[in-house]
Amino acid sequence: MLGEALAAGVPVESVYIDRAMLSPIDPAQAVLDQAYSAGSRVFELEPGVLGRVASTVTPQPVLAVVPDVDVPLGWLGAHDADLVVVCVDVRDPGNAGAVLRSAEAAGASGVVYCDGSVDLFNPKTVRASAGAMFHIPVVVGGDAGIVLDQLGEWGLRRLGAVAGGGEDYAGTDLVSPVALVLGNEAHGLPERLSPKLDGRLTIPMAGQAESLNVGMAAAVLCFEAARQRRLAGDEKMAGNR
Repeated sequence: MLGEALAAGVPVESVYIDRAMLSPIDPAQAVLDQAYSAGSRVFELEPGVLGRVASTVTPQPVLAVVPDVDVPLGWLGAHDADLVVVCVDVRDPGNAGAVLRSAEAAGASGVVYCDGSVDLFNPKTVRASAGAMFHIPVVVGGDAGIVLDQLGEWGLRRLGAVAGGGEDYAGTDLVSPVALVLGNEAHGLPERLSPKLDGRLTIPMAGQAESLNVGMAAAVLCFEAARQRRLAGDEKMAGNR
């Protein structure tokens, strides 16, 4: 995580290290070298201190403090975001981090965590994002209805992910500007948002599972959008030859 923050140019306020936990070939040493080069303040702790303050049972030998990295919703409009993932009442921190990781890996323009979703900076969410939060614009907060209204005004087609009854995701145009709207793990999208949606997507199930984990569903949808856009780009290039 620290290495990803430094690679993204995020200003790291301070770094704390327990050298007693650091092996001679530990990859954390290379990250520490990066921190020194970036001008971060590095503090060495007495053995055992880091283990007492860290939130994990078996912490890594390095802990860091970085600023919040979220942006206002208007940032997405100002930068012509054309593939946005919107999380509505996504409560599990692991799921929230996985959504962020998948969206960034697929090349999404941004992710929005509406009011009611888990805190983006929950330690479990941060770890589950695997550093993705430092590489993709993230909006924290905002009423879901207002967020969807704004995305619609910017020309994005708002598609809600539902367990059944929606359009097959693989047969849906995801090349044009789109917002993929994901709901709560147990209850899905609230009915009050129905007027705010331009359509619904469903991932067909061949087995007995009722639905996919929201983090997995985000990965499937985001990479389908990436696949369609890659093919559209290839066809455009072929047509220009």
